[in-house]
Amino acid sequence: MYKSNSKSSNNKRNLDAVRKKFYVKYMVCLRDQLILKSILNEQGVKCNISPHGAIECFDDITEVQINELKKRLRKSGLILLNEKESMLIDRIINTIVEFVHYSDSLPKLDFMDIISEHIVSDNESVLQIFSDVKGMSVLQFIVTQKIERAKELMLYEDMPYDDIAELLNYKNRDYLTAQFKKTTGLTPAYFKRLKEERMKIAETYIREHRHDATGASSRN
Repeated sequence: MYKSNSKSSNNKRNLDAVRKKFYVKYMVCLRDQLILKSILNEQGVKCNISPHGAIECFDDITEVQINELKKRLRKSGLILLNEKESMLIDRIINTIVEFVHYSDSLPKLDFMDIISEHIVSDNESVLQIFSDVKGMSVLQFIVTQKIERAKELMLYEDMPYDDIAELLNYKNRDYLTAQFKKTTGLTPAYFKRLKEERMKIAETYIREHRHDATGASSRN
């Protein structure tokens, strides 16, 4: 059963300040984002580009500014989606992120059913638009998010690997390992070693900081 946690609630509160949100078709590489940032800076539009590529406007943006942005983007072969299309893409992204990152366990049903249920649309072209926006299919985006959650659990939680596979609704740990390596090019064992190295660095810092504080106290 899906259960939202406090991290999800905080993210939602952070979005309250966003007035409008737009996505851009064919913006699928870093250079595309740099072009977009340059155009927005030149227009003086107060906004942010989200980790998922959305233009988040914090001030009201006028129709004149939107039309100018469309024209400037088209010169670079990019297309600004309208608000309705952007809302659909945003709902698909948020649905997947919510279920993968903020659920106690992933639901045992097809993600396409979940998406259809939440966006209330049978328009298959929406999925094509999603691919044009993200540079990957919806299914690949789901896999990417599941692997990101697996990395987070390995680095920040003391959770057995078998439990991570079960939580993310993999048949067994071997299936997760195969998809993990295919997606990252690295094994879960690498991230286990990475966690150990990070813990050593943190522990060393704490010891040094404690020693410095003790020395300063004794001098006083």
